[in-house]
Amino acid sequence: MLNTLKGLYVITDEHLTPDESVVAYVEDALIAGASIVQYRNKTKTDDEVEDVCRALQALCTHYSVPFIIDDRPHLATKIQADGIHIGKDDMPLSKAREIFPKGIIGVSCYGSIRKAKEAEEEGADYVAFGSFFASPTKPHSGIISMNVLHKAKEAVTIPVCAIGGISQTNIGEIASTNTDMISVVSAAFKGDTQHNVSNLIKGMKI
Repeated sequence: MLNTLKGLYVITDEHLTPDESVVAYVEDALIAGASIVQYRNKTKTDDEVEDVCRALQALCTHYSVPFIIDDRPHLATKIQADGIHIGKDDMPLSKAREIFPKGIIGVSCYGSIRKAKEAEEEGADYVAFGSFFASPTKPHSGIISMNVLHKAKEAVTIPVCAIGGISQTNIGEIASTNTDMISVVSAAFKGDTQHNVSNLIKGMKI
């Protein structure tokens, strides 16, 4: 699975892709060519989202695409998810790896190259940076320079992901940095998902 950490990385949203319809949204994204899927829900318990995560894991397996769960290492272990993603407010990477010993772990590094290096040394499988533009999903995220992506590609050997405010109009700028993965939320799922994802992928091919 690690060699598939590249391309368009779509992240679900509890408002744009509610659990009742998230599987259909994600399948539309996969049909259009999304390369990685992350399920993100900050309000429900593991028990409440287990069934939908199992359905998404099965769907992603069918399309040979990695399925990542935001945080929730216990649930990821239970359902044998492909991976988890952890941020600054989640548990340390070492603790997450104890709970989730086999699988992909991605780490949010915001604008810190130092944090990315530390994450790689601790066994992270990819690192994510952002926001690069104003983000409708995370309006209070700080904006960082795209130069961080160039520095990250030089500093670490694991895949690098860009996230934050990326849209059809600016995705080409991010793609020009040769970052491995470009992550989107509203740009994929607000409106016609298949159309959006197709256009985002076209925009990546600079």
